[in-house]
Amino acid sequence: MDVTRESGQGRTGPLVLYANLVSDLAVELEERDLLSGWAEQAPREVWLLGPGDVLVSPVPVDEAFLRYACALTGVPRDAVTVLALPDAFPVPGRPTPDRTAVEEVRTAAGGRPVAAVLPTALDTAVLGLARGLGAPVAPYASAAAAEAALEVTRRLNTKAGFRQAAIGRGMRVPDGRVCRRAGVPDAAAELLAKHGRVVVKPDRSAGGHGLRFLAAAEGPWTGADLAPVGGPAGLWVVEELIDVARSVSVQAETGPDGPNVLFSGEMRTEAGCFTGYASPLPPSPDGTGPTLERWGRSLGTYLAERGYAGPFSIDAMVSASGELIAGESNVRRTATTTPHAMVARLAAAAVTGRPAWATARLRAPAAYSFDEAVARLRSAGVAYDPARGAGIVLYAGPPPDGRTWRYAAIAHDSAAVAGYEERLRSSWA
Repeated sequence: MDVTRESGQGRTGPLVLYANLVSDLAVELEERDLLSGWAEQAPREVWLLGPGDVLVSPVPVDEAFLRYACALTGVPRDAVTVLALPDAFPVPGRPTPDRTAVEEVRTAAGGRPVAAVLPTALDTAVLGLARGLGAPVAPYASAAAAEAALEVTRRLNTKAGFRQAAIGRGMRVPDGRVCRRAGVPDAAAELLAKHGRVVVKPDRSAGGHGLRFLAAAEGPWTGADLAPVGGPAGLWVVEELIDVARSVSVQAETGPDGPNVLFSGEMRTEAGCFTGYASPLPPSPDGTGPTLERWGRSLGTYLAERGYAGPFSIDAMVSASGELIAGESNVRRTATTTPHAMVARLAAAAVTGRPAWATARLRAPAAYSFDEAVARLRSAGVAYDPARGAGIVLYAGPPPDGRTWRYAAIAHDSAAVAGYEERLRSSWA
């Protein structure tokens, strides 16, 4: 099941891509600064567009970037529509799209019945948009079927919900406690005495947001400086802090036919925050890859039994002692889902088997326009070449500062990917 195009079989209407990175599925809507930062990544969804499709984005999409993506995918620029509609996304007090925004999407579809709405995350907002358009939510048969999966989706996007499911499925998780805010200091004290270091996590959090790291050597902690994420009555998870040697993940999808593992890889992080990804996961004697895939299939079965269909991932850690430990699940399209789909789409005609790829950020020595950045790639000989199925793609459009670029490196194997990344860094130094 290809979750990006599964509604395209014999469809006569457009697919509406709903880039709801601004969602209460990962964090509370009151976290506006954080959500605004995530919204800036919405333009990457252009890589999923096919002829006749409509992208609904919370932020404008640079026209030069859109032309560049269409040229690489072979989709005529005038065959797709991109709408920057902030009112189509939830805000505190309004969890569903504004009615006027829904009508703008309907108009952009040219009056044709919408085949399906493909969201980044299954939440209340996409249900509102789909019902307003009279369309199903991909890959579900109807908006009602998607709504039936909303409860398990929300629960498995929390730290506590994942811990419960993971333990029940036999996955190894950090020693920890789930508690209300008032119980966090006592739980932290207990685990600090046992492990020396702990991490305190808001139940609903993503990208390392709201985490608090504690060490026994720092002395007693009262919790007075605990961030207000989640509200006074919200759940928190307190866990031993793992000495992480590697951060890894498995990405999969599930539905009525059961789970299907798509890919796995190693996460690139800085200070505990996600900055990029490299796939495939290299073979290792400790069996990390097969265990991750087994966990992915197990969680996919759990989700499918409760009505969920679509993409999900498990983030995990390899400890310094070599143990694989599950950290959290992301029951939505993640920061790697679209790049993976883009890589598969671009390299399909030139690469035999699965291509290797990596994403990362690179700070340029000066601010560039998008066309200037592409010109620099070409002059350095590293721009993506469709004939070779290899090179560098600027997959997220121009950054707000013109300097901190997100890129993907694609090649036949991981060694060649590393070579492209090194040539990129050297040429932009």
